[in-house]
Amino acid sequence: MGHLDHATFGWLTPLLSYAMACIGAALGLSCTVRALDTTGRSRRNWLITAASAIGSGIWTMHFVAMLGFGVYGTDIRYNVPLTLLSLLGAMVVVGGGVFAVGYSRDRTRALLLGGFATGLGVASMHYLGMAALRLHGTVHYDPLRVVLSVVIAVIAATAAMWAALNIRSTRAVALASLVMGAAVSSMHYTGMLAVTVQVTPSGSALHGATAMQFIFPLAVGLGSYLFLTSAFVALSPTAPERAAYVHAERAEAPADPVSAPGAGPSARVPDLRPRRAPKRPDAAPAGTR
Repeated sequence: MGHLDHATFGWLTPLLSYAMACIGAALGLSCTVRALDTTGRSRRNWLITAASAIGSGIWTMHFVAMLGFGVYGTDIRYNVPLTLLSLLGAMVVVGGGVFAVGYSRDRTRALLLGGFATGLGVASMHYLGMAALRLHGTVHYDPLRVVLSVVIAVIAATAAMWAALNIRSTRAVALASLVMGAAVSSMHYTGMLAVTVQVTPSGSALHGATAMQFIFPLAVGLGSYLFLTSAFVALSPTAPERAAYVHAERAEAPADPVSAPGAGPSARVPDLRPRRAPKRPDAAPAGTR
């Protein structure tokens, strides 16, 4: 039985992966909130952005955490097509969940369906990513812990969907993102605790890419995408924020005398013509002297 190490770099990878999970959750919630305030093409675009943010955030979290995963007695490689499929699958399944929330008229049904689909997306990404693992030996899973990890993913996703439907303030979204990030990280490490590896020593070369060759550059690229998307979302105010801004502008605007109530024609256009001096009563008519 191979000894597993989930933090070969110490606390660096767990903390960094948690940060990526929080960023993905915050972006997904913010985009979903904005989608619910719009209609038509704008709603669809916001929901697509939400799905890509949550999917890529969770994927980045998973593989940043996997940078710290090691098995004594064997090297580790990753199958490139399966790794990419785990990213695409996460975005597609999570997209089904956020679109259910965005377009369903029944809020309870949208919450349950969206949370379940998004949770399955999180879990499918994790186990597809684990299926891409290549090492000298056999990977086994504890079924109870696998089921527990899926339950955690569904509960976390449902909580995130509830927050998207009921939360509007920035502070509340930030707090919900921290909770969601903790839940996703818990799901990941619960799934990893379900893993045991039976190492089979071998001198043959493993096929695939190392974590640094493939996963690290892709994780950095997706991390950059998440940060750029964060800036875009920050510059796109929600409907209540726009309404508050317009109200504040109107309150600060100076009063316009033209539109002042009760203003008559003389108040609107002042008479600037020169006035003649009034005649004195005792003044004689011109030419009588």
